[in-house]
Amino acid sequence: MTRFRKVVVCGVGLIGGSFALALKAAKAVDEVVGMGRSRATLDEAQRRGVIDRSATGWEDALAGADLVLLAMPVGQMEIVMHQLAPHLGPLTLLTDGGSTKQDVIAAARKALGGKINQFVPAHPIAGAEKSGVAAAQVDLYRGKRVVLTPLQENVPANVEKVRAAWETCGAKVNELAPDEHDSIFAAVSHLPHLLAYALVHELAGREDSEQLFSFAAGGFRDFTRIASSHPEMWRDICVANRSALIRELDAFQGELMRTRVLLASADGAGLEAMFSSAHARRDAWLESISPPGE
Repeated sequence: MTRFRKVVVCGVGLIGGSFALALKAAKAVDEVVGMGRSRATLDEAQRRGVIDRSATGWEDALAGADLVLLAMPVGQMEIVMHQLAPHLGPLTLLTDGGSTKQDVIAAARKALGGKINQFVPAHPIAGAEKSGVAAAQVDLYRGKRVVLTPLQENVPANVEKVRAAWETCGAKVNELAPDEHDSIFAAVSHLPHLLAYALVHELAGREDSEQLFSFAAGGFRDFTRIASSHPEMWRDICVANRSALIRELDAFQGELMRTRVLLASADGAGLEAMFSSAHARRDAWLESISPPGE
């Protein structure tokens, strides 16, 4: 197991806090130092044992650090990278937990310059609709995927160190090219979130919204669960990956129109065939991700 003397977590909420808790539980780190926008949040993280202390600034935070995880919304990455870059020593690795990669990598190239080889981009596929340090879980990454999108400047040893950190948290690590990553997650993550937010927003704007929500039950709750996710984070994700997301939205609108035609023509057989195909594919997917014995 790879050990770290000092890990810095910038953004100590669900993603960053869970990363810190998992490393500490595995006894893989001597000290976890927190950075963030809110003193109250950092103090709470320290009270909860998520971090050992908070830093007064990046010079303090990065002194002797082995690894830094940037776990804030992707829209904040560039400014934070600019702030830390002057204090980033040659032996400190930098990674992130952002849900988009091409924009984060572009920000890193601009901010880090010749230190870009120290940045190994990552995306943990383990989010939840709750956010903040209180939502951090020691086992959040256990059995979950983390995607690395290494850069051509990264030396293999540094990629392996970042891989080892996530594996120590219990994650299964894969690698994708940045553009491939953004295309895939536009379809299977970013579009579902956009649709959930849009449905709740549309219903909330109706004159009879209170009556509608009073009768909403399990199906509505399940479909819209992710509309309780962090709005700032998802704003940044949607804007950053808007080109791929618009392609997916256009494709989905086409599917909605085909479904509307089936419905308007009372084509029960066509609807059932579509429902059956979707049912079978989703069940096969669920079976493929279920741990053995469940």
